[in-house]
Amino acid sequence: MPLATSLAIFQSCNITGVPKSTRCAILRDMAKVRKAERRPPLNKTHKLKRQDWAKKYLKTDFSKVLWTDEMRVSLDGPDGWARGWIGKGQRAPVPLRRQQGGGGVLVWAGIIKDELVGPFRVEDGVKLNSQSYCQFLEDTFFKQWYRKKSASFKKNMIFMQDNAPSHASKYSTAWLARKGIKEEKLMTWPPCSPDLNPIENLWSIIKCEIYKEGKQYTSLNSVWEAVVAAARNVDGEQIKTLTESMDGRLLSVLAKKSGYIGR
Repeated sequence: MPLATSLAIFQSCNITGVPKSTRCAILRDMAKVRKAERRPPLNKTHKLKRQDWAKKYLKTDFSKVLWTDEMRVSLDGPDGWARGWIGKGQRAPVPLRRQQGGGGVLVWAGIIKDELVGPFRVEDGVKLNSQSYCQFLEDTFFKQWYRKKSASFKKNMIFMQDNAPSHASKYSTAWLARKGIKEEKLMTWPPCSPDLNPIENLWSIIKCEIYKEGKQYTSLNSVWEAVVAAARNVDGEQIKTLTESMDGRLLSVLAKKSGYIGR
């Protein structure tokens, strides 16, 4: 099982209940894993804004926050994604490589408390600018999920999005305001801080599943179907664990005063 996770390797041997630290300690005698995660550097201004953000939201009830983001999935998997244990003396498999990963699908989703919103697929060929982003939210998030919620839920919900140009533009901000998502209901977001958004962990869970063992896809529909299937397998307890991690993330930012927090 080249490039498999330690959990997948042990499960293939019908061994369960072994802590990750023990699994890795055993595997180190016969295998190795490589490729460090890359993150953009944080400058002094970024660090200060992260501190200010953590102080502002320290007493927030994060069960009321909808954490959103987009993820792009390609037929071949992200560059550098395929990583896992490889037996000593074995060579890593050589994947099929196509231009731009063979093409891909842009996916949007949100998580709140123990609930997954979406995932929703952005129409192929659509580039998300301010106008198309707002139209996408209207057709998916607002019509298919938000409008079904109670007035009290809508009153208390806080909408989180990062600072992508299509999100943070004056057009998008004004459009969301007309939908009632403004001021304290629209969370401010510090720059260069994907580690603070718990939905990034959901993307990791989904990508680990759809690209496990170096899997590749032959069509955009097939990779989209894999995303939907993987998302369905993420239960409410897993999502709740992610959303409940926010207090710890804020405290880590305040304690470390620099750098990224562990994910």
